[in-house]
Amino acid sequence: MGILTPGLGAVATTFIAGVESVRRGLTKPIGSLTQMSTIRLGKRADKRTPLIRDFVPLADLNDIVFGAWDPIPDNAYESAKNAGVLEDKHIEPLKDFLTAIKPMPAVFDQHYVTRIHGTNVKQGPTKRDLAEQLRKDIRDFKANNGCDRLVAVWCGSTEIYITLSAVHQTIQSFEQAMAENHPDIAPSMLYAWACIMEHVPYCNGAPNLAVDTPALLALAEREGVPISGKDFKTGQTWLKTVIAPGLKARMLGLAGWYSTNILGNRDGEVLEDPASFKTKEASKLSVLHTILQPEMYPDLYEGFSHVVRINYYPPRGDNKEGWDNIDIVGWMGYPMQIKVNFLCRDSILAAPIVLDLALFSDFAHRAGLKGIQEWLSFYYKSPQAPAGLEPEHDLFIQQTKLKNTLRHLMGEEQITHLGLEYHP
Repeated sequence: MGILTPGLGAVATTFIAGVESVRRGLTKPIGSLTQMSTIRLGKRADKRTPLIRDFVPLADLNDIVFGAWDPIPDNAYESAKNAGVLEDKHIEPLKDFLTAIKPMPAVFDQHYVTRIHGTNVKQGPTKRDLAEQLRKDIRDFKANNGCDRLVAVWCGSTEIYITLSAVHQTIQSFEQAMAENHPDIAPSMLYAWACIMEHVPYCNGAPNLAVDTPALLALAEREGVPISGKDFKTGQTWLKTVIAPGLKARMLGLAGWYSTNILGNRDGEVLEDPASFKTKEASKLSVLHTILQPEMYPDLYEGFSHVVRINYYPPRGDNKEGWDNIDIVGWMGYPMQIKVNFLCRDSILAAPIVLDLALFSDFAHRAGLKGIQEWLSFYYKSPQAPAGLEPEHDLFIQQTKLKNTLRHLMGEEQITHLGLEYHP
């Protein structure tokens, strides 16, 4: 199986290096559900809890090859060194392997990501032509590497904020807009279109609109391709989806939640641009409202203040720091506070997500699933949901849905925790 990543920066190189390190027995796949998590089957008394990778026919790590596109021509070794995520003791033993992974020229337009200056860039008269070049890359990679199947996981930058417009409504309008170089067709959408047309499952790891449009949803359904997104749920937002369900479970109120981040890698630099930050902000802000449902619990959550800030601070590199101040309300209206200071490593948290999404999406494709894979919401800040439905943000409900989907696909009973397993 081939895993293609639009983007060969910090996240992609950390992911690729990590998989190769695991394959060589140098490290463990910490953070990956597909590799380290178990799944309960049947009744508790049955004591059947295999590893997910032993229960589900996922691709073996030894059977994976890697490819990427990037507007910067550095190979995976050079990019990993520049990213500064991994220490030399982890990079140097893999130098031969990483050096051989060279990025294909990217579809890139600085209008959509203003802080990156790329030289490894495709040229073409129309966006449709550029998308067809991506399709050829996919076919050539598959043939040259002897792949049976491919998966694509977006590991590129956050684009400027784009809202749904008429060009995104139907397959015909979308393809016409590509031919006419319409500004509402961003590069990430071209990758999504090309992958779907080549029957490659597509996972959107950034908050870009990308595949989250009626046109590309319809295309994925038509072509029988699984898609999912958007925006990897790694640091601060992941903790929000842990803490907020706890507040709601106890019926504690929320007056306000202030979040700020400092980040110094390429992602931080890109997000310093207001247009790109707006895309990220929309993704991060949607979480609390959906979990807490203020329309159902106005006494607890109506009008709570939610502020998100991201600051580019080069000395910090990939080691992101997130501060949260949470003003909660308890019995008789008494105020309380929760303070969180999360010193995380952005790409270290994202890398196992890339692996899991690739393996699960490939499995979904082989199982005949198509369109939005809502059961993969566990991995996303702003998960997609079918038209007319609110996405689920509660991490624990998402985890239940993920594991129950695996049980269902493998012919096992779903776990509801409702059955009486013994009688007094």
